[in-house]
Amino acid sequence: MRDKFAVREAVWTALEQAGVVRARSVHDKIPDFYGAEAAAQRVFALAVWQRAGALKSNPDKAQRPLRQRALEEGKLLYMAVPRLQQERCFVELDPAVLRCTPAQASTISGAFKYGRPVYVTEMRPVDLVISGSVAVNRQGVRIGKGGGYADLEYGLAAAAGIVSPDTPVITTVHPMQVLAESLPRTAHDVPLTYAVTPDEIIQCPGDLPHPTGIYWDDLAEDKIAAIPALGKLRGG
Repeated sequence: MRDKFAVREAVWTALEQAGVVRARSVHDKIPDFYGAEAAAQRVFALAVWQRAGALKSNPDKAQRPLRQRALEEGKLLYMAVPRLQQERCFVELDPAVLRCTPAQASTISGAFKYGRPVYVTEMRPVDLVISGSVAVNRQGVRIGKGGGYADLEYGLAAAAGIVSPDTPVITTVHPMQVLAESLPRTAHDVPLTYAVTPDEIIQCPGDLPHPTGIYWDDLAEDKIAAIPALGKLRGG
């Protein structure tokens, strides 16, 4: 089995060489792939999307169509502060009070200009998690860009009761990001419920365990010190 670093490097290079991404280089990023809008359209047909009233989403460009549509449909949306650098580590976007268009609020700059920073304990329980990915497989294993922040966001939300093992997790990806191989995972990795491409909806088996909180033994002290919400949680 390849390690996560090798998988990321191979996928980033393959996407760039195939010309299926909107940037010359997507190394160290969630790839903004051609077809992201078509993949989003497939997500909108899912019952878990239609039932959801509150969502948590990553801020990356590939998932912007999902964030914009959520706001257009009146759904409450949460986005994490980059690298969780503030104690109010999520931004709440409430369409009922936003003073901008959903298109503006769905961008990173718009979200932080018009949204309301909140503590994780102030968040509503979410009905759906949208996650960006570098690589996935059909078993529901997801590999991100390597910072570990998506897993920490989920862990903080799980510790606060904002998400549960029953909360669906969806990613949108290019078909080249769906790998026909076993992928490495750890206890803090969040499994997928659906991986959606422009061509298909992949419903994952759902038999992988979900993180139940923060796995402190997996975190370096300097990372804990750099994330105020972690320090507050550990300190009680």
